[in-house]
Amino acid sequence: MTETVLSSAKREVVIGFERPFVMIGERINPTGRKLLAEEMARGDYNRVVADALAQVAAGAQMLDVNAGIPLADEPKILAECIKLVQETVDVPLSIDSSIVAALEAGLAAYQGKPLLNSVTGEEERLEQVLPLVKKYDCAVIAISNDETGISEDPDVRYAVAKKIVERAADHGISRANVVVDPLVMPVGAINDAGRQLTRLLRRLREELQVNTSCGASNFSFGLPNRRGLGAAFLPMMIGAGLTSAIMNPLHAEDLQAIYGADVVMGNDPNCAAWIRKYREPSADAGAGGGRREGRRRARG
Repeated sequence: MTETVLSSAKREVVIGFERPFVMIGERINPTGRKLLAEEMARGDYNRVVADALAQVAAGAQMLDVNAGIPLADEPKILAECIKLVQETVDVPLSIDSSIVAALEAGLAAYQGKPLLNSVTGEEERLEQVLPLVKKYDCAVIAISNDETGISEDPDVRYAVAKKIVERAADHGISRANVVVDPLVMPVGAINDAGRQLTRLLRRLREELQVNTSCGASNFSFGLPNRRGLGAAFLPMMIGAGLTSAIMNPLHAEDLQAIYGADVVMGNDPNCAAWIRKYREPSADAGAGGGRREGRRRARG
């Protein structure tokens, strides 16, 4: 089975069909976060550091780092954030930008093998980004849209993904280094979005044999109780072949769903991760120790 190996200077993470699901923390992103955007624009990265620490503590195996701030020097900010986040936590990173110069600045600053976010099926984007992927020997997220936009037809999105994988091969990039984003549609707007995505993920796994990722929160957009819906969405997509997601690891419902899916899929040997996460401490562990200590003192 295809395995995508990513690394920081100190840690390696593998995305694969027979591996635990990889959570890529989404919080270091100024989009929709006005205060964070203002702080990053003036070089204040305290919140970036706090977000990095909190997401890794919650269980994220990777972090996405985005510095998309209008009118700001995005290449400079992204490179600075990547250096700082790598000094703060030891997990691999996803370098996230729509600006090619920012992607290259981030790659130049990075220690290890990152995930580059992203390339699309658009010709100009392919010719700009794939040489960077080859030059820096990294992996890349391949988003399943092209010059025609985002199709609601999963077969069209599959064809775009296949095109990107083939073009990557032309540049000497293996399919193991292409992680396809099949594009999650909001189910509140497209009623069969989940069914379509399930079919597409199965094709990507069985026919194209690539690992996959997505923006998990897109599915529940605009609906009430988004956490409950996300907790249903994630394990079903994992069963269909989804191997990673850019998501918020601070949501306990999502985490529980993912840990549970790993158990069901056989990707948590001996249920070890589940037990570590959810085992309740013995109610009398502390008291028992105290009683034994008390007896020793009494004998003394």
